[in-house]
Amino acid sequence: MLAAWSLPCCFTILLGLLELCRAQYEHLGYPHGYPQGYPEPEQEQYSAPELPPDTPRIQLRLAGDKRKHNEGRVEVFYDGEWGTVCDDDFSIHSAQVVCRELGYLEAVSWFPSSKYGKGEGRIWFDNVQCNGKEKTLALCTSNGIGVSDCKHTEDVGVVCSDKRIPGFKFINSMANNVQVNNLPSIKPALVRHKRGYVEVKDGGKWKQICDVEWTKHNSRVICGMFGFPGERKMFARRRKPSYWDYSVNCTGNEAHVSSCKLGHAMAAKANSTCGGGTPVVVSCVPGRAFSPTSMTGFRKAFKQEQTLVRLRGGAIVGEGRVEVLKNGEWGTICDDNWSLLSATVVCRELGFGSAKEALSGGRLGQGMGPVHMNEIECSGFEKSITECFFNKESLGCSHEEDAAVRCNVPAMGFQERLRLSGGRNPNEGRVEVLVERNGSQAWGTVCSDGWGTIEAMVVCRQLDLGFASNAFQETWYWPGEVSADPVVMSGVRCSGTEMSLSQCLHHGAHLTCPKGGGRNAAGVSCSETAPDLVLNPQIVEQTTYMEDRPMFMLQCAYEENCLSTTSSETPANSYRRLLRFSSQIHNNGQSDFRPKAERHSWVWHDCHSHYHSMEVFTHYDLLSLNGTKVAEGHKASFCLEDTDCEEGIEKRYECANFGEQGITVGCWDTYRHDIDCQWIDITDIKPGDYIFQVVINPNYEVPESDYSNNFMKCRCRYDGHRIWMYSCHNALVAVLSQLQNGIERPVVFASRALSPTK
Repeated sequence: MLAAWSLPCCFTILLGLLELCRAQYEHLGYPHGYPQGYPEPEQEQYSAPELPPDTPRIQLRLAGDKRKHNEGRVEVFYDGEWGTVCDDDFSIHSAQVVCRELGYLEAVSWFPSSKYGKGEGRIWFDNVQCNGKEKTLALCTSNGIGVSDCKHTEDVGVVCSDKRIPGFKFINSMANNVQVNNLPSIKPALVRHKRGYVEVKDGGKWKQICDVEWTKHNSRVICGMFGFPGERKMFARRRKPSYWDYSVNCTGNEAHVSSCKLGHAMAAKANSTCGGGTPVVVSCVPGRAFSPTSMTGFRKAFKQEQTLVRLRGGAIVGEGRVEVLKNGEWGTICDDNWSLLSATVVCRELGFGSAKEALSGGRLGQGMGPVHMNEIECSGFEKSITECFFNKESLGCSHEEDAAVRCNVPAMGFQERLRLSGGRNPNEGRVEVLVERNGSQAWGTVCSDGWGTIEAMVVCRQLDLGFASNAFQETWYWPGEVSADPVVMSGVRCSGTEMSLSQCLHHGAHLTCPKGGGRNAAGVSCSETAPDLVLNPQIVEQTTYMEDRPMFMLQCAYEENCLSTTSSETPANSYRRLLRFSSQIHNNGQSDFRPKAERHSWVWHDCHSHYHSMEVFTHYDLLSLNGTKVAEGHKASFCLEDTDCEEGIEKRYECANFGEQGITVGCWDTYRHDIDCQWIDITDIKPGDYIFQVVINPNYEVPESDYSNNFMKCRCRYDGHRIWMYSCHNALVAVLSQLQNGIERPVVFASRALSPTK
């Protein structure tokens, strides 16, 4: 299967030979993808409505400042004019009628008071009351079409389900230029090969589109929906006798074809071909990360191009909180006016397609640092979000309003080559890989030697199951298929950025696994959410000072190895020089940070009379300007608790009385500067300029949504009498180091084990 990635770009596959990845494109009309062995729900079949002859003929669309293609302001086309619907008496039953008339399975919610912006023109319906079973909004009770005392500040909006009604048939009873909200399904042959014919599923049948009025703007929208940022011109070489009745008219900045308008009705000849034209063929240009080369295919880890924009906190490639680099500092974007149009600019800038969803309210975690942009307005054709207009004077946004995106990403087929077997639910199990064996495809296990959180993260991402919650080196409690027991992959080491497990470093054909597969195979459990720890750099900078402390007051610290090795030769009446500071560690993720070890396995330390729930929680290092470590500290997590929280969030974890340990989402744990072992022993270093570095969760014992922000760096100056810390920032330092073979691997900072107290 993977050999197809090295095919030349000019390869074109016939549309009928492709099957779309249902899970990724369920919003295009495909049922939800369930793992093998799990039954799918029965689908409701569509039947065209029969309307009374005196029913007003209307057409609906969803417009305004959308954040998904299936939501927006309800607009009605009647008597040659677009208008809106007033929110008076509107209900979820009315929303249900609207959504089903547009071809969606059901309504999810509705919003009054022009949430999607104020419309223009007439307000066609007011005091709408539906029971939810009407075939069209025109059959619901209202004041009468065109009779209203509302203003556009009362325009109603709806959110429809992602799923569409199977077999939905589009019926255009109006003039041209109707928006294509109820366009059934688009099926271009673009999923794996970037090129193909575009077909529309209408009334249960796939029909091609005549290219007479087709433009590059239409192609741009189609390619964006399937995860490609660009398009190029293509010509058809064959004809097919079944064409859709309409042309499509896109401006090119739409995130989804449902936002385009219908063009003219196409006059079909007796043989059903389009006069003077051929079927539409679209050729898409992938982003760099998805562009295979003839030599390497997709073997390299996913690495975004260096831009002024990045995504953080997302579970899969192509989603995350939007962060912008300005004046050397990363900051977030406020969600005021955040729309699908602006989100699409971000997605295309990063080499993805258009945006599937524009998320608000810190849905993918809250950032740190400044909020760089607010009230963004884009045309949709900008090369970067930084080119869009934004309100430079608008202040007052908090990180609770951080904007995020979910982008359309090409369906790479990686899910088909990996599965979880034997678990209690689809989100856990023994990892099994599909490989070539003796000329045929066979499933096998992964050796668990060296298997850890980073590798588990790649597996969960590849299967679209979110983040890893655990990595297992024994899976005897998850009996998979006996035929899949043999080990087919060993020596797996991942950087965490790969799109599939096969991209990680591994032994290839020469397997080495002393423990064998079966009950000792690698396993994972996945979760939709994960914590995200971030150190507050300002607190470190503001609280740093130097202390000369007598050795006789450091007995417990000495016993727990909190001092440098030369302290063993220090007399009791002499001093050690300590660099002291406070650290405030925030959980900006979407789930609580809990220690890996259960309470029964915490380690008791007699001298300080406390338990360590994580022996390695934080590293403190003092580095020379060339990166050489000259002094170090280390913090064991003996007391993870909520020191304080954002407004409205209650503390959940407290160390007193052997309580539960952790850091709640929206809370932080503060280790004060005057606590034992909250220091680096600098007795032996010479005056000069240094780099101070803090690394949280350095051994990746606890899964997080983003490890790149677990680093903090400061410039440090020591003159022998005083010490300064300045330019502290959360560092996007290399979490990855280049190995000899070019595959990237996380650096595990192996500092000497020192055990502090809080």
